[in-house]
Amino acid sequence: MEIIRLMIMAVNFLWLIALCSAIETPQYTVIHRESNFEIRLMRESSWMSAPVKELSFEKATRLGFHRLFEYIQGANLNFSRIAMTAPLLTSVVPDAGPLHSSAYHVQLYLPVAFQETPPTPLPELNLEHSVWPSRCLAVRTFSGFARDSNVVKEAEKLAVSLSRSPWANATTPGSVFAYSIAQYSPPLRIFGRINEVWVDISGSILDDCKSIRVSVY
Repeated sequence: MEIIRLMIMAVNFLWLIALCSAIETPQYTVIHRESNFEIRLMRESSWMSAPVKELSFEKATRLGFHRLFEYIQGANLNFSRIAMTAPLLTSVVPDAGPLHSSAYHVQLYLPVAFQETPPTPLPELNLEHSVWPSRCLAVRTFSGFARDSNVVKEAEKLAVSLSRSPWANATTPGSVFAYSIAQYSPPLRIFGRINEVWVDISGSILDDCKSIRVSVY
């Protein structure tokens, strides 16, 4: 148990160092804003993802971040060091687990210098590179810590807000992710923490996301 505790502390310390120096973030335009959510048009972006098979959101995030941190510190075929970005994004894969999931994808946005041709990760890290096309997102901001005890509740609050909005009429089945939790603050920060719930909206990009059809992401 002591070894596990020390490992968790070490990962948290690495996360603290990395996020304290985070600069680049995904680019987007706010299309619509209300008191408890907003609609964003996200630009095309490139991400590195760590699939994790876990029931616990918190444990999955720690394990995935540790692999991603190794990658940006040089565990890639180019031995390239890559600047940390924000947020750390944990996407929930739908399933019947207690948190509506038994699998996650922990993801980091790649800096502009590596958007088109990121270094290939070492095979043992089991990382995946993905390019996201421009897309429409519904986003809810919440404070405090993103925990097993509250991430589902925050996602449900966003769903309720959307159900009372013009984006409420239809849900498209078959999405890869149920929702994503974006964390912008290092784990040792107590006050002023910023987190977000992201839900994909199947709106028209050409129509600035002004659609009434919503899909989970």
